Amino acid sequence: MASTRKRIGKDGKISYLIRVSVGYENGKHIERTMTWKPEEGMTKWEIKKELEKRAIKFEDECLAEKPRLIPTFKDVGDEWFEEYAKLNLKITTLDKAYDHSARVYEEFGDTSIDKIGIKQIQLFVNSLAKPGANKKTGRALAPKTIKNYLGFISDILSYAVKMEMIHDNPCHKVTVPKGEQKEKQIYSQEEMVKLLYGLNKAPLRYKTFFYLLSFGGLRKSEMLGLEWRDVDFDKRIICVNRASNHTTRHGTYTDTTKTKGSRRSIKVNKAVIDLLIQLKNEQKEKAETYGSKWIPTDRIFTTEFGGVMGNAAPYDWLKKFCKKIEIPFYGIHSFRHFVASALINGGLDVTTVSRTLGHSNPTTTLNIYSHLFQKAQEKVAEVMDNVISFDVKTEDAKTHNK
Repeated sequence: MASTRKRIGKDGKISYLIRVSVGYENGKHIERTMTWKPEEGMTKWEIKKELEKRAIKFEDECLAEKPRLIPTFKDVGDEWFEEYAKLNLKITTLDKAYDHSARVYEEFGDTSIDKIGIKQIQLFVNSLAKPGANKKTGRALAPKTIKNYLGFISDILSYAVKMEMIHDNPCHKVTVPKGEQKEKQIYSQEEMVKLLYGLNKAPLRYKTFFYLLSFGGLRKSEMLGLEWRDVDFDKRIICVNRASNHTTRHGTYTDTTKTKGSRRSIKVNKAVIDLLIQLKNEQKEKAETYGSKWIPTDRIFTTEFGGVMGNAAPYDWLKKFCKKIEIPFYGIHSFRHFVASALINGGLDVTTVSRTLGHSNPTTTLNIYSHLFQKAQEKVAEVMDNVISFDVKTEDAKTHNK
């Protein structure tokens, strides 16, 4: 389909650029262009109608030159990266797409975009769910990872539909194998108490990090993105405004929060505020002690010599710490699950829990923690039994049995 763009020359005169895609040749996108200048005195309506006619005529002429070449999946994928992904996706999402592209291009790269159907995609997806698909562990890929691969393929095909290269996206009919459903690993209350107690002998920056994490349920990237200006010490409120992420291609960088709902404020207890005050004072002392070796930053959580704390640092430190105090290591995200579990078991409604965790909407919270809400709901009958007891009369019982 032809596209048009209005242009104004240095002399102030208006012209229109008409562009037509004629396909691909040797992996390169081929376009034809022409310029049309409206005659003086033409009205806006006359210009619009004439421009439409010129565009249609030019497109017919271009496509009549030779049969339209069908691009390969890689051709379309490369164009999607340039014309859409780089302009619209967050860095983390973009880099994940690049990571997925290698394996997908190996499978579909040289195939014409119009020849990729449901069966080919389904077979590829099924292969990812088989042992050996994960080249590092020799196991199958996790269902979530498989969905990400399918999502990448779908994004390319949806772009092809939008560009009128194909008529529909077959990914919508592909099924992702369920795989083994693993129950979320959550620290018990006893384990969490032991962990927090053990932190008394830990470096202050890590003690503060995991105390706040166990209280607020923030994402790791949100924790690392916190700055001192985000803390209201008097009102004991911490605002989540940004994230600190890391990718192989871009290194460590500051990013927006995962969703709009992730920008939020959380109320913390006095113990957390006291730790933050201690940490801030410690950083001032270190800055004076290290002098020029100290790397200034506004971030709350830094390295020993200042600077932004690396994304892998909390994970690596916690893994060694858990081994030292002899409790299971469930990863950083398990703290978030612990907070969610505590809030739900405490009787808080799904909307409140969703806002605390920074989910985009309550439905997300329900989908992730449906089993916890179900268990909490089962307690309702027990509570009501303790509040109100019914004595079933003999006559009522007989009537029920008839």
